[in-house]
This record gives sequence, C-alpha cells and structure tokens, in this order.
Amino acid sequence: MLDPIVNFFTRIFQWIGRGIGLLIGVILWPFLWAGRWYTQRGWILKAVFGLALLVLIGLYANFFYATQWWNNFNPNYPDTYTFEKRNVSAGEQVAAGTGTDTAKTCGNSGIAQIAADLTDFNVNQNAWISSMILYKLGLFGINWDDTPWMDNKASFQRGINQAVRRTATELADNLGRVRTTSQIDADLQDARGNLQFDEYTWYFGVSPFGPKTPTPSYYRDAVRKLRSFNARLATCQATFDARADNLKQYIDRIASDIGSTSAILKERAENHNNGWFDTRADDRYWFAYGQLYAYYGLMKGAQADFEDVIKEKHLQSLWDTMDAQFVSALRIQPFIIANGREDGWLLPTHLTTMGFYILRVRSNMVEISNVLTQ
Repeated sequence: MLDPIVNFFTRIFQWIGRGIGLLIGVILWPFLWAGRWYTQRGWILKAVFGLALLVLIGLYANFFYATQWWNNFNPNYPDTYTFEKRNVSAGEQVAAGTGTDTAKTCGNSGIAQIAADLTDFNVNQNAWISSMILYKLGLFGINWDDTPWMDNKASFQRGINQAVRRTATELADNLGRVRTTSQIDADLQDARGNLQFDEYTWYFGVSPFGPKTPTPSYYRDAVRKLRSFNARLATCQATFDARADNLKQYIDRIASDIGSTSAILKERAENHNNGWFDTRADDRYWFAYGQLYAYYGLMKGAQADFEDVIKEKHLQSLWDTMDAQFVSALRIQPFIIANGREDGWLLPTHLTTMGFYILRVRSNMVEISNVLTQ
C-alpha cells in the first residue's frame, strides 16, 4: 500500500541527486578539460603555465586575506585620542618662548589628525580593496559588488573615504583659512585634490590606455599633507579658523551627506527587499557603517577643535547625545546583512535599522546647528 508513495519520493530524491551531480559536472568541466590539456603539453609550456597558476593562487590568497581581515578595526577608536585632556582649541596659541615665531605653540587640529589617521587606516594598515586587480576583474567577470562575497570591506572603506573627502574639502575651503578672502593652505589644497582621486585605479588601465599611478599612492600623499598641515599648525605657522559659523557649516555638510546615504538605504530597503538574497544590501549597509565610523571620530576631533565655541554655546549635552547615537549605531555588526520587509516577521531588515540610526545622528546634528545659529 505504501510502495507507490515510497517509490514516488525515491524518484524525487534520485532526480535531485542527478540535478546536483549535473550542476557539479558543469562547474568542474572547465577544470577537468584544463587538467587534460595541461598533461598533454611539453615540459616548457607546463612550467610556464604552472608558474602562472602559482602566481594566480598567490594573488587570490592575498585577496582573500585583504578582504576578510580588518586590521585595527575598532568602533571605539575615538576614545584613544583623549581629546578631553587637551583643553585648547585648534589654532589657539598656548605657549610662547623668547618671542620668536619658532618658539610659539598652538593647538593642532583633531579633525585633520583623525582624517589623516582614517586614510592611513584605509591604505597603510589595510590594503585598499577597490583598486586591487582581482577586485576589478570580479568573479568570472561579475562585479564583486553584485555578489554576496568579498565586497564588504571595500564598501566600508569607501564609506570612510566619503567622509574624509567631505572633511578635506571643508578644511581647505573654510576651516584652514581666515574667511574666504585669504589664501588657501597649500597642504590642505593638495590633500583635498589627492582624496578626490578615483577610488578604482590600478597600476595599468585601458581608458586612457597605459600605466597609471594607483589610488593608494594618492591617498598616502594626502596623509602626508594633512600631517604636514597639523605640524605647522602646532607651531603657529598655519591657520585654523575655529569660529561658530565654520562649525555650523561643517556640521550642515555632514548632515546633508549622511542624509543622502539614508535615502539610498530607504530606496534599497523598499524596492529590493529580498531578505538574505539581496546581494547589494551588504554594500549599502557597510558603506553607511563606514561613514558613521569616520564621522564619529571626526566629530570628536571637531569637539576638541571648537572647544571654546561649544562651551560658549553650551553644546556639551547635545554633543554627548550625538556621540551616544554614533556608539549605538556602530554596535550593530551583523554577520550577514538581510534586507527583509519592514513589516516582515521572519527576516531582519538591517538597512532600515541602519537608516534609523543615521537619521537619529542627523537629527542631533540639526539640533546642534540650530543652536549655533542663535
């Protein structure tokens, strides 16, 4: 009586087994063909192709390590700077020796220091993923950003770089000069230009065709320029204009920047909520995470640089609330990003969660900006 049912399920599992076997055969066929072709060649050709294969394996091993190990990743990194012990605004003279310029001491810029350290974290303490040759080649021609693998760190780095780019522009255009009629600081101008360089350039390209200077080289030079500016500022040979209107403009620009990111998260969450199978959800999430990671430190630097303004405007309580929102957002580090429906009951919606925290941070920034206007 049960034989037809047993036979039915037996056939089902046989078909499933044959399907899996066929799929594995299709995947392995190119490798089996290559193996047969290789064994039929002469020893010179075997040596050349064997060496090329070893190089390729080495490149992929290095690529796997670079994308999966996040060296010195620490969401609480701003605490290591102990800016609260400095008690001097950026550019403010704190000591003088015999009356010569070389004996003067001024407060350096926490914003410039953190911008340099974040870029150093991206390109020196870690490999810059977006311009690595294997990242550019993709997975059998498919962009890594369109796959669930190997792209989280690259998106995180680009999020940090977005924040540092914005900051370098503000440093060159407003913070590192007196008003807009004074000369732009040469180091800040160079740093801004280097950080605006394309994120994906390798040593060679096709448009235009020929050898190129890779992206990390430009970013490393930006680190040197930012640190050079800070060294000159510490000896009172550079300018940092720590005015309330400059702080307001900087905060407004950041609020606009992360507001744009929240709109990107909203669009992805509403129109592509495929749960675990949305291969672009992780890119959006980690880009936003990288922005908040960077802006948390940069806001700590701004708090030190504009210490007098914050005291004068009684902003400490609002600033502490904003910092708490950053900390809450950076605690969320899911192993796999799921873009579930907002009203779903089975799958989480990490994009909407991140968007909520971004808007909380932005709301606090708007409050600070409003107080600075008064």
